[in-house]
Amino acid sequence: MPADMVLLAFEPQEGAGKIMKASRRNNSPEPVAAIEIGSTGIRLLIASIDETGSVNVLDRAGKPSRIGRDVFTTGSIGRDAIRESVAVLLSFRELLNGYGIEPDRTKVIATSALREAANRDTFLDRVQLQTGFKIRVVEDIEENHLMYLAVQQALQDERKLLSRNNAMVLEVGGGTTEIMLLRRGKMVSSHSLHIGTLRLEEQMREAGASKQYLQEYLESNIKNACDLMTEDIPLETIKSFIVVGSDARLAAYYVSGKNYEGYSLLDRAGFMAFASSAAAMSVEDLIATYHLPWAEAEGLGPGLMIESLFLARTGAEELIIPKVSIREGLLLAESKGLDPAVEEELRRQIVASAQALGKRFHYDEAHAHNVASLSVRLFDSTAEEHGMKRHERLLLETAAFLHDIGTYIRSSGHHRHGEYIVSNSEIFGLNRSDINIISNVVRYHRRTPPSPAHVNYISLPREDRITVMKLSAILRVADALDRNHTGRMYDARFEKNGDRLIIRSARNLDFSLERLSLADKGDLFEDVFGLSPIIV
Repeated sequence: MPADMVLLAFEPQEGAGKIMKASRRNNSPEPVAAIEIGSTGIRLLIASIDETGSVNVLDRAGKPSRIGRDVFTTGSIGRDAIRESVAVLLSFRELLNGYGIEPDRTKVIATSALREAANRDTFLDRVQLQTGFKIRVVEDIEENHLMYLAVQQALQDERKLLSRNNAMVLEVGGGTTEIMLLRRGKMVSSHSLHIGTLRLEEQMREAGASKQYLQEYLESNIKNACDLMTEDIPLETIKSFIVVGSDARLAAYYVSGKNYEGYSLLDRAGFMAFASSAAAMSVEDLIATYHLPWAEAEGLGPGLMIESLFLARTGAEELIIPKVSIREGLLLAESKGLDPAVEEELRRQIVASAQALGKRFHYDEAHAHNVASLSVRLFDSTAEEHGMKRHERLLLETAAFLHDIGTYIRSSGHHRHGEYIVSNSEIFGLNRSDINIISNVVRYHRRTPPSPAHVNYISLPREDRITVMKLSAILRVADALDRNHTGRMYDARFEKNGDRLIIRSARNLDFSLERLSLADKGDLFEDVFGLSPIIV
């Protein structure tokens, strides 16, 4: 590690089980690297990923950054911050060279500060030209997804417990606070609140506010946020409170608790007492007492205060503190195909998040399940014709669950209302490109097919427009087969015979209504795939 490089205080350390192994074996896989450009620091993780998909840490480095301070006060990244960021990334490049990792093989992401920076395009271009690193700015929903993957891996021993309890996963950053709510292991919702340690510090400094005012400000804002979340899940039923971040790891280090390979357990009362004590201390006292760099000490009090206020609204008696960061999640996301169990778990969480969104808008749950089941079976039966992969299958399944969500606003034109709801919502595990595809598929599950005259459709990249066309054609057929919302064709089988798609049911019923609906909705399927759907 270069002499001027330091580990930021209480970064996840070595010795945390499979995800944290630091010994490099002779037969270890080729090393990979992830860099996170956050509000308060730029951090590097070098690791290898074994055949099970576990991240084995080889090296870490980090430097404080003023990016967040600039953005949250002026809206842009200052010239000095850009120069410092380039210098840090060049030093990271030197470290990566020792592992034989080129910049184009390094996964580099940026979070809330760069999302909000008015000059972010200039920053991205300058960094790429001067360092070779291509930065991807992730949305808050993707940030949640990456953190979830890392937490899931770190808490392998606790998975059974989490599947029995309701849980909250909380991460307090410099610009935002990210929250995930799980009901018995299934994702209910995820939230990104504009409450962060650095953002708060700048707001309080500008207002000349006292610590007492900060406490009252946070209590008010967190109460409002919790009141909204209670619509998703009663917060008092949450028994597993999972906190990610250096603030919580510091508390776990100084307060007596239980330490395991991938995580620590800390009792509620002990954490609350530590948080209250730290929040009352000055930055200088925090530096002297806990041997923290200035950048970490500044945000410690507000961070612990936010965490304790959320904890107080739950029924959890202890905290679970994983020894991971978003960088482990980024590498796991790249390797998730190595472990089918991880990929299937992610699929379930995405579907659960979509179902939670549907319930919020009072969708017809039975009909949605029937159409989703028919859609994926039809997708699998026509794999040769559409040539799409598992990710598109997941997008189809998600769109099928949400295709009638617009009836919450009005039955007439509900396909357009549904497009609006989905395009302005978040679904855990899916990025904005995925959401745009799904919202368009919801739009075209009935009535007019995709058209160049429709702005939301034509603004998509060409590949995404083709995906929308194919998925809409499949969803239309599946929806037609459950025209009366009774699931009468739940057992439908699909067979290809020449230029016909034969749809059979083992039930001897009158399917006249389904045939009429299919005659109205099946044209797009025939146009796209060259198969005429027929019920026999």
